[in-house]
Amino acid sequence: MKRRDFIKAAVGAAAVWPATVRAQTFPSRSITLIVPFAAGGPTDVLARILAEHMRGTLGQTVLIENVTGASGAIAGLRAARAAPDGYTLTIGHWGTHVLNGAVTSLQYDVLNDFEPVALVGNGPQLIIGKPKLPAKDLRELIGWLKDNPNKATAGTAGPGSGAHVAGVFFQNLTGTGFAFVPYRGAGPALNDLMAGQIDIMFDQATNSLPQVRGGTVKAYAVTSRTRLASAPDIPTVDEAGLPGLYIAYWHAVWAPKQTPADVIGTLNAAVRVALADPVVQRRFLELGQETPPPEKQTPAALKEHQAAEIEKWWPIVKAANIRAE
Repeated sequence: MKRRDFIKAAVGAAAVWPATVRAQTFPSRSITLIVPFAAGGPTDVLARILAEHMRGTLGQTVLIENVTGASGAIAGLRAARAAPDGYTLTIGHWGTHVLNGAVTSLQYDVLNDFEPVALVGNGPQLIIGKPKLPAKDLRELIGWLKDNPNKATAGTAGPGSGAHVAGVFFQNLTGTGFAFVPYRGAGPALNDLMAGQIDIMFDQATNSLPQVRGGTVKAYAVTSRTRLASAPDIPTVDEAGLPGLYIAYWHAVWAPKQTPADVIGTLNAAVRVALADPVVQRRFLELGQETPPPEKQTPAALKEHQAAEIEKWWPIVKAANIRAE
């Protein structure tokens, strides 16, 4: 089967978007995938794995462009204002396309100024601690925090970041108090946690799993209903004694608003072909990202998921008066 015929068949199998003449000629040149963070970070690595596979399906290069700054808001604005022709896409996550809308005064709408392409990965956070923290499990950690009110420190990637919001959610559920220490990214915060300069973090599994495996930080729980396939020894928050602390750093791909439906269909098909590849699935798992089931990979499913996340998290953020600096 020729590559173009394969893409058309995948779109038809997805039963989402109609094929048109434009879709048959798209793409005729390279596509740019904007990554809102620096090269080498978790989102960048995911984007490069996905882009390489999409290149083989679409027959065109998918170029990665790292546009950093303002917790992803600069990249978001650039993507929102790009030509709606399918040649500029962006990858983002819970922080960039949910939290940013509540903590930052944006010049675009995180939900309505983009066309959803596909949910590509779902990665819960890990509750982790410095190596010499006395608590052996999550119940002991909560007890230790209660016995030492407002003395512990939690590292974040900055005000309004996912780590910050997760920490506030944790405080709300446990009745604990501790200080947040902002860093210029999760990497520097994790380095200080390993060095014992701060006590705890609520970090993407994508970012901290290597350190957990290496024994340089303690892992207390994964913030999901099920254990991570890539780290089955880490208990869920339900198992560890804090049911309901569900937080996921899911990743997805969007195009600018008014990108034609048939073009979105072609892009969605290429993403879904990539997500069906066992090699891609394995590499995502190594990064702490689990592939969503096929029914969650449609544009409509992404739109519904993003809207539900906004409905859940914006009230929590606003009640805590969290604002980006």
